[in-house]
This record gives sequence, structure tokens and C-alpha cells, in this order.
Amino acid sequence: MAESGKVSEATRLLRSVRGESFGSQAAALEELFPIVYDELRDLAAACFRRERVSHTLQPTALVHEAFLRVVDQSAVNLEDRSHFFGLASRVMRQVLVDHARRQNAVKRKKDRVQMTLDRVVHPSAGSDIDVEALHDALEKLAEMDERKSRVVELRFFGGLTVEEAAVVLGVSKRSVEADWFLARAWLRGELAKP
Repeated sequence: MAESGKVSEATRLLRSVRGESFGSQAAALEELFPIVYDELRDLAAACFRRERVSHTLQPTALVHEAFLRVVDQSAVNLEDRSHFFGLASRVMRQVLVDHARRQNAVKRKKDRVQMTLDRVVHPSAGSDIDVEALHDALEKLAEMDERKSRVVELRFFGGLTVEEAAVVLGVSKRSVEADWFLARAWLRGELAKP
């Protein structure tokens, strides 16, 4: 977790981006990037610990792509640091899924790896994870319960704690804990299917 000075500075800069002129927005974003970079890099590193060792996308590229996509979404109202990192986790997931789809288009499904929920929730270093299969399962879960899908996204792709996820979603810590438990149980069954 960032120190409180960084948190308040990131929140101040995110709020200053809203409704400002292009020049003021650019200046705020230029100040913001170094403040959030280390945490974005940590999120990317956590994502890559769950990926195959030979992954062709690099964590630095994921950080830069995620940051650009987050700040490019002018319709998004980034209120504070938690919301920023909540959106960043969703964007990182999408970047990884897009990359996996491009790779799978070349390889087709012959090299897809089956995964268990244990590998999703507690992946060992260097384990291959089929990000596309996880994405498909989360999309299916979102059709049934959007919040449970978001909890998994925030915790797994975003690396957010239960408390941070609760802030992003605007619900209690207990609700996030219950959603996390039920979503993992559902995913266990879904990902075990051949």
C-alpha cells in the first residue's frame, strides 16, 4: 500500500484531470505517472507470475498500455487512487486477454493449458495460465453476478485487498469476502470442465 502522501497526491492529481483543459490535464497526467508507476509495475508483476515463463508481453509494456488506456477513457470519472487501480486491473486483464487471443489465433487451441481454480487463486511461480479461459469464465460469471466477477477481477488481476476492493465497489468488506468465496467456488467448477 502506498504511503498516505502518495495516496493523497495521486487522488489530487486524478481529480485535477477532470474538467481541466488539455494542457492542464497533460501536466497532471505527467505528474501522476511516476507516482502510480511502482504500484502499476507491482500489479503487472503479479499478473506475470501467473503467466507462462515464455510470455511475449513484458510487464513494462503492460504498465504503459494500461496507464494509457485508463487515462484515455475520458468518460471515466476517476475519483481517487482506489478507483484508478480498480480500473487499471480491468484494463490489464483486457490487455492480457487481447494478447492471449492474438497468440492463440496463431497457435489455435492445440497448446491451450487446462487450469484449476487452485492455479488461479494460488498460482505457483511460472505456472501457465490460460488467461482466455479465465476471461471467458469471468464473462459468464458476470452475466449471472457482475459484482462477483468484479471482485475476482480486482483481487486476481488487480491485486487489491478485500478492503480496497470494497472501496472500489462501494460495498462492505463482508460482502467482498462472501463474493470472493462464492466466486472461487463457482470458478472451481467452471474451470474444471473439459
